[in-house]
Amino acid sequence: MRAPSTLLTLGTAALLATSVQAQTPDAFRVALDGTFAPHAMPTLDGGVEGFNVDLANLIGETLGAEMTVDSAQFSGLIPALQAGTYDFLVAPVTVNEERAANLLFTEGFMDTNFAFVVPAGSPEYTSLEDFRGKTIAVNRGSAYDSYLTENAAEYGWEVVSFGTNTDAVEAVTTGRADANLAGNTVAAWSAKQNPRVDLSFEIETGLVWALSFRQDDTETRNLVDRALECLKSEGALADLSEKWFGVTPAEGSTIVTPTPGYGVPDMPGYEDSDHAVSCDFG
Repeated sequence: MRAPSTLLTLGTAALLATSVQAQTPDAFRVALDGTFAPHAMPTLDGGVEGFNVDLANLIGETLGAEMTVDSAQFSGLIPALQAGTYDFLVAPVTVNEERAANLLFTEGFMDTNFAFVVPAGSPEYTSLEDFRGKTIAVNRGSAYDSYLTENAAEYGWEVVSFGTNTDAVEAVTTGRADANLAGNTVAAWSAKQNPRVDLSFEIETGLVWALSFRQDDTETRNLVDRALECLKSEGALADLSEKWFGVTPAEGSTIVTPTPGYGVPDMPGYEDSDHAVSCDFG
């Protein structure tokens, strides 16, 4: 009398296993802005390389799926995602309320902070107070330009704006500015590439970069979120930080710390799921 029940149980298990396997596609087509070094930048052979390109390929390897990474203008990425051209975006997108109301996001793959670069060999800067009265170069019209301008009265610094961040860094190396403010990864890349400047004090914003999905694709978002957790726990993202930014991530930072649930806590689209970190996607 127990045989039919056993067969039913085995059949149900097989169906569940098939269902789980079906959740992992054989291939993904993803995209990013190929001009945002060091996250993505052109290669001499016409390809694209960078932190987020490597991240995309690591996700593919973790999930056992082929990953095709397209390079496109940032302004066209989200419309193409919504149209179904791409399965998800691997561009670094800062998660905020407005964006999270229209897209699904994975958990953050790293913190998106501001950071200064200063002339090589400068004394250590440990707070914003250390920049009081300094001349600070910045990319005109950027979020960093706005931050410096809004806080100029409080800290007494002089803001000098340039058309590109490369020019702003050059102002530091030639003595026309005491420091440059940019995104933490761009600042780290500048210091890694240019021995005349050092990476300096970092301003924590409380914001993260994450990967973007259509709002109706919770299944794929959750799958890739789990892959990110695996890569963090194995140290793979810390290795990418060393490779592309020359920075060893601090303990507890987003790039090495899996986030509970799926998505970014306290943002629309977050799913409070009590699941264990696992690298088993078979």
